[in-house]
Amino acid sequence: MIQPIIAALMWVLVISLLVLRRRRAERSITYAATTIAIAMTLGIDAVYVAVDAALGGSNIGTLIADAALMVGLFFLGRGIMKVAEYHPLPVRIALGPITLVTALVGIVVSFALIDRGSTTTNFMLDLGAQPAAAAYSIIQFTYFGVVITAMAAVAIRQYRLRSGIQRLPAASLIIGALLGVALSIVVIVMDIAHLAGNLKLMLGVGTLYYPLFLLTFAFLCVGLAGQPFLRYMAERRRLARTRDYVEQLSPMWDAANRVRPGLSQRGPTTVRPEDPETVLHREVVEIRDAMIDPRVTFDPTIDDRQLLERAEAHLLGSEAR
Repeated sequence: MIQPIIAALMWVLVISLLVLRRRRAERSITYAATTIAIAMTLGIDAVYVAVDAALGGSNIGTLIADAALMVGLFFLGRGIMKVAEYHPLPVRIALGPITLVTALVGIVVSFALIDRGSTTTNFMLDLGAQPAAAAYSIIQFTYFGVVITAMAAVAIRQYRLRSGIQRLPAASLIIGALLGVALSIVVIVMDIAHLAGNLKLMLGVGTLYYPLFLLTFAFLCVGLAGQPFLRYMAERRRLARTRDYVEQLSPMWDAANRVRPGLSQRGPTTVRPEDPETVLHREVVEIRDAMIDPRVTFDPTIDDRQLLERAEAHLLGSEAR
């Protein structure tokens, strides 16, 4: 039941990112979420059985799903690194293509050496006693741990640079990354215990696997969706504030046009452009021009001047909050 929940979370994240980040050129995080969502969907038993049957029924679906997850983590780490503009050498190496390719080659080679038999939805439980299967899982989750640790380092820096509610997405990413590291350790311990024949240890540690798996992706999803959501809400608040200033300045702007004909390319009754920022900027500039033009008399009240100053501060992003 855990796998469908995680897959659903990832697809919700994909939809959220497509809506909230639709105007952004950087798509790494969206690509990452989509790839990971596909990997999680392939992990659903019914989907996996159908896909693997189409591929010959020899558990090739496991390799595809796990490789997709690794590629998704690669894009995720790169996207977070670009957003944070934080590129120290260890992070670049951990999140770099060479590390990904090395890990992918490792899982492909080890996968080829596994005696896989027919389709199974419990791949590591059924086959984990084989050295090649243990190596396959250890390589995969070592890469997972390395990437997630690098992401944690980036998220910690983001957290320090932000304040208030802006810290919440970074905090969620940090928690998700720490849980992901714990998940990697748990899986590697399970693999070694299985290989050594210590099934009691494997099953005991294995009780942590599903809770950690679910919580890791839940916190990562919240952190990844939280950043564009907060940005979207900030943009909405700014747009509403801009429109409010446009309306408040309109009488003063119309008065400036009356005392200085030809000042604007449009008359007071002309339909305004759709972009409120452009409208507000034009109003502020033209009101200021009328105030300093010695050929006309235009002397706004103290309240009007204070309103104009607040509108200017808003345009510059330095308005008191």
